Amino acid sequence: MLLRFRKIVVPIIIVALGALLAFRPAATEFGKITLPLGIVEVQSAGGTDWTRAKVRQPVFAGDKVRTKPKSRAEITLNGGGKVRIAENSELELSEASVTPMKKDFNANLKKGKVWVAATAAFGEKKNVAVRTPTAVAAIRGTKYRANAGAKESQVLVYEGKVDINTPENLAKMRRDDLQQRQQQGGPPKFSLAPVQTIQAPTQVAGPFEVTLEEWITLVEGMQINLRADGKYHMFEFDKEADAQDPWVQWNGEQDSQK
Repeated sequence: MLLRFRKIVVPIIIVALGALLAFRPAATEFGKITLPLGIVEVQSAGGTDWTRAKVRQPVFAGDKVRTKPKSRAEITLNGGGKVRIAENSELELSEASVTPMKKDFNANLKKGKVWVAATAAFGEKKNVAVRTPTAVAAIRGTKYRANAGAKESQVLVYEGKVDINTPENLAKMRRDDLQQRQQQGGPPKFSLAPVQTIQAPTQVAGPFEVTLEEWITLVEGMQINLRADGKYHMFEFDKEADAQDPWVQWNGEQDSQK
């Protein structure tokens, strides 16, 4: 009788543990892969294996999505908006926080290209921040694309405004903010430093002659090339030439299918 009881209990425990490991809180959902074209793969948070993405597959904070050559992916954000990944790209979905009137998403573009189209609804605050090896681009309801490079990254703004800084400056702001709040008491809370808005067609007076030391804001039609040493070149990009880029054309077609 005791032996039979053990035989019953062990499978139940295994099933229960499996269910607990498979459970992922809905609040951490980043979005769903709505358009996997070619070979698109997902690595679950904390995992080591890559699996082929399926249509409407949920992805969560901590997951990674990568594309192979001649492949693209579209992620529909939890709460609305799109993030599209070009070929030969890898995007880590760092954080997702969704409430009725505020939606925050953070992602780390390890390599390749990403397109963000995340217009906010009326009265809603929406922030989609993409980090590259040399830049951090944070928006509140707009459209932009970013290209990640180990030594230089580019951000181009198509609608609205984008706040730009470097990963090093951002980390320093967080450390300073944490230290200040620890001295004052109370939980640490990071917030954006004052932002300097640059109106087009104002640009840096020469390539890479200025080091970025605080948040600046790019407006529609502006591009910034930001190097690993913090120096940047900002200018008004050629919209007609840019429109010939197949990646830009494809995203324009997808955005028009709202």
